[in-house]
Amino acid sequence: MGFWLYCTAMCLLIPAVMLYFGWRFQKHPPKRINSLYGYRTARSMKNQQTWDFAHQVCGKLWFRVGLILLPVSLAPMLFLRGRSVGEIGMGCVPVVAIQVVVLLGSIFPVERALKRNFDQFGRKR
Repeated sequence: MGFWLYCTAMCLLIPAVMLYFGWRFQKHPPKRINSLYGYRTARSMKNQQTWDFAHQVCGKLWFRVGLILLPVSLAPMLFLRGRSVGEIGMGCVPVVAIQVVVLLGSIFPVERALKRNFDQFGRKR
């Protein structure tokens, strides 16, 4: 039971982080462009306007995706309750792998929105 709880908590970690930072980026984004915290890509760091826009788009996306991933990630873990350590571990791996793909995949719509709204120099279209 202890390992199941641990794996379930780990499977809910990425959706919880996405929910928190999605909310945070929308309500209290990093004020200034920095290299430590925030949505940091070459396009988002061109100027303050692209920085602010990227955090609004990313925040909204992460919050929505986090809301979806939370129950979707919990469901398979409920089926693994009471199973062996090996089965629980093998069931947890694909859940986390899918979450990581979704998290990294969220870069593409944010970059697309930046490209659509700003030119190559970071000026608003």
